[in-house]
Amino acid sequence: MTTAALGSAGAWTAAAQAQATNAAGKPVILVLGDSLSAEYGLKRGEGWVPLLEKRLAQQKIAATVVNASISGDTSSGGRARFPALLAQHKPSHVVVELGANDALRGLPLPDTESNLLQIAKAAQAAGAKVLIVGIQVPPNYGGDYTRRFEAVFSKVAGATKSALVPFLLKGVADAPNAMSLFQADRIHPTAVAQPQLLDNVWPELRKLLPK
Repeated sequence: MTTAALGSAGAWTAAAQAQATNAAGKPVILVLGDSLSAEYGLKRGEGWVPLLEKRLAQQKIAATVVNASISGDTSSGGRARFPALLAQHKPSHVVVELGANDALRGLPLPDTESNLLQIAKAAQAAGAKVLIVGIQVPPNYGGDYTRRFEAVFSKVAGATKSALVPFLLKGVADAPNAMSLFQADRIHPTAVAQPQLLDNVWPELRKLLPK
């Protein structure tokens, strides 16, 4: 099914979404991301997404977490595989963490914005609440590009009234000891940094979950 087909099917009502969540017994949180969420270079269970599962259990919040993140994925790749993920998992919540690889590959920013926008709209049309997770690029990309890239995430969140985490790597990339918090490639955070990534995502995600 295409994104357009999802949209034309019409959005679920809030009541229908609640019924679907209740029928399943608990919310389903789908994380659509790249290597920053796919535990690249880490042992299984060390990434922020598995840590999210542990936090949910600790706080006695019944929810299923589906990590659909793939290392190297771009916003277009995520958009292409998202309809099948929606059909398979029927998530009540979708966390979108994509865009970093678009910047690394120098892909056009309007394309990134369009892809993220369509992912968010498709998720909402299927009855899911959306959380957009932003990323920033180093200053060596140039001031103008850096600002425009950062703005993509807030624009998509604003256009779709989605929740927003402005910067996934806050407290890591801008920490005084930042170099010690990254793997040798200087791109992917170490296991030590993963709790901070979760702490950046958690406040906004928690607002979307049942009380």
